[in-house]
Amino acid sequence: MTTAMLILNGKGAGNEELRIAIGALRKEGEDLNVRVTWEYGDAARYVNEAIELGCETVVAGGGDGTINEVAGALAQYEGQHRPVLGIVPLGTANDFATACNIPLQPEQALQLAVKGRAADIDLAKVNDQHFFINMATGGFGTRITTETPEKLKAALGGVSYFIHGLLRLDTLKADRCEITGPDFQWEGDALVIGIGNGRQAGGGQQICPDALINDGLLQLRLLTSEELLPSFLRSLLNNEENKNIVSASLPWLEITAPHDMTFNLDGEPLTGKQFRIEVLPSAIQCRLPPHCELLG
Repeated sequence: MTTAMLILNGKGAGNEELRIAIGALRKEGEDLNVRVTWEYGDAARYVNEAIELGCETVVAGGGDGTINEVAGALAQYEGQHRPVLGIVPLGTANDFATACNIPLQPEQALQLAVKGRAADIDLAKVNDQHFFINMATGGFGTRITTETPEKLKAALGGVSYFIHGLLRLDTLKADRCEITGPDFQWEGDALVIGIGNGRQAGGGQQICPDALINDGLLQLRLLTSEELLPSFLRSLLNNEENKNIVSASLPWLEITAPHDMTFNLDGEPLTGKQFRIEVLPSAIQCRLPPHCELLG
């Protein structure tokens, strides 16, 4: 019998499809506990409870932020019986789950989350205390994802970020910073910064299209402020390469700025003037479909 705990974001507690899926799984003989989060910190507390109960799997039910919190809590547990991460996508964008080809239907996703094969995956650590499983974004992209109205997200889903971005083009402003890493150095004005363990953010925008979650590397992609508006539009609308995009694959990188910058770590904002971001190879295990495009 598989023992699992579903850590469910409170916003998804009334999902009838998920309730039916949980009931069906229990009828199959699976021992599935459910915990619902109310505020930040609940997910980490439930992960500790799952470990104490000896759960083989901890399922994150929610959006990228919920997955981030559960994965980060698992990464901090170093015991040999650390549970495997499962994912049931219930958020607005579901960028990480979508890029991994995890089903968006609760029944299929829950079956995979509890019974699927476990694969070693990387996580990223920021300033020795924060984590992200999917992506850290800075610059204009971060302002869009944090400022998009909840009503717009509820009505339009992931495309709401794109639409809100177009409506806010008048607020385009670059961030002055320096980025260094192994055999890499760049300094200048960056409009958009993406540091990807996963590939997409902001409701489906392929910011780091070559990223993998098991290669021990992070993909850095930044859009410089030269030819500001034309460059932004070409890259966002047509996904085409141009001379204003800088790309590198690095095990770690450091970012320094003369002013406060804000990075969005899977939906959680982090503000500061210095950031050290490093990959943690094979940090946890995650149940993923056989055709997961993020596995190399």
